[in-house]
Amino acid sequence: MKHIYLSTLALSALVFAGCTQADAPKAETQAVTAPSVTSAPIEISPQLADRFSRLALDCVQKEFPNKIARTTDTAEEIGRPKDLFPVFYGCFDWHSAVHGHWLLVRLLHVGPQDAAWREEAIAKLDANITPENVAGELANFRRDARGSWERPYGWAWVLQLTAELREMVKETEDPHAAKWLAALEPLEADIVVATKAWLPKLAYPIRLGTHNQSAFALGLMQDWAVIAEDTEFAALIESRARDFHINDKNCPLAYEPSGEDFLSPCLMEADLMRRFLSPDEFSTWLDGFLPTIPTDNSGDWLAPAIVKDASDGKLVHLDGVNSSRAWNLYNVARALPEYDPRQGSLYAAAKIHMDAGVAAVSDEHYSGSHWLASFATYLMTDRGAP
Repeated sequence: MKHIYLSTLALSALVFAGCTQADAPKAETQAVTAPSVTSAPIEISPQLADRFSRLALDCVQKEFPNKIARTTDTAEEIGRPKDLFPVFYGCFDWHSAVHGHWLLVRLLHVGPQDAAWREEAIAKLDANITPENVAGELANFRRDARGSWERPYGWAWVLQLTAELREMVKETEDPHAAKWLAALEPLEADIVVATKAWLPKLAYPIRLGTHNQSAFALGLMQDWAVIAEDTEFAALIESRARDFHINDKNCPLAYEPSGEDFLSPCLMEADLMRRFLSPDEFSTWLDGFLPTIPTDNSGDWLAPAIVKDASDGKLVHLDGVNSSRAWNLYNVARALPEYDPRQGSLYAAAKIHMDAGVAAVSDEHYSGSHWLASFATYLMTDRGAP
């Protein structure tokens, strides 16, 4: 599939000449129309920030119910969550606690600066993220039975958390952020070393719609590597992403979502690859990978996922896939060359999924409330922007 693009200069020339794009000479292929929705949300509203922060504040120190999913060598290693995970013991499971902490840091960084919840957020982060508590987290990671625990999803969210703190320190010189970052750096370093050891041995990508998916983790890890200026790690991730995906064709988007997905295997892969390819390269790659993206500015070519029982911890995953699809679609659209004819349909589908994903975030059922706000915050603060 070949596309014709009109540059910004060409469009400007048409305007100054007193004509519109529609008046321009028609190409032999389909004419390009600018999308009606042209960007992802970039500033979260105070109302959404209040709503999302409340859900994280209610769970980062909520120890039970809790799912402890780790291998142990002895009976003595079976304990209560707060003893095992002194920082990330809340929010039902370890990785949800990690991105619950990230949510609070993200909103402290880019959310309303006069919000009433900020003081409570700082107090809870101060209580949880201390050198002593992080030492307890490291002790868990350094057990003989560590294995693949929380790899790669939880590992990626730790790096996303410290990436956020690094940017916050750089941009605001916030003393709380600096203190939290210093405390977390030993855990960050452990995860980077473990990831550098694991990725060269990963023979195939992990194409799931849940925690083990490799594309999602590699995207977050690459963003950390850029922010942390770890060029060796960034080169490793790019190399593995290219090895895994540069020759992929015809991803079966029509087969998605699976019944328990919260990540799209196809769209998350596209969101990963746009990080490493120029706009023209990415356009050509996307032609082969997702050849059926329409060019008519429609949004109904990709239906949002539906949840029939939000109290079911697995079925409610599908509320999350709507938010993650939305940020994928926005990022893919913006990574294409300017006025690519697919952008309108990508933006339109993103808006539909964004509305569905944000509407699903509520405190009615803890099965969803302990994590969905993190995905919605990632989306509504445009964290993954190209």
